[in-house]
Amino acid sequence: MYLEIVSPEATLFSGDVTAVTVPGINGEFQMLENHAPVVSLLQKGNVKVKGNISIDEAFADKFSKGKNGETVLAITSGTVEMKDNKVIVLAD
Repeated sequence: MYLEIVSPEATLFSGDVTAVTVPGINGEFQMLENHAPVVSLLQKGNVKVKGNISIDEAFADKFSKGKNGETVLAITSGTVEMKDNKVIVLAD
């Protein structure tokens, strides 16, 4: 599936991934390929991305590596939309 992580400053990441976990306002949830369409508000927490991804050098300092090898981005709030195997995270 395709993921875009967009902040007010720039598009931090765009590319193919295998899983995305986000901090929804009702709890953390994960989206995999062919997930049902969803729109949700996000709260402070971590966006966790699984897959063989590469981060642009200009934004590498915003990401870290998680315990299970996932790539992690800390956010304070945002929204997420999943539709037709495309996930868009608007993050603050």
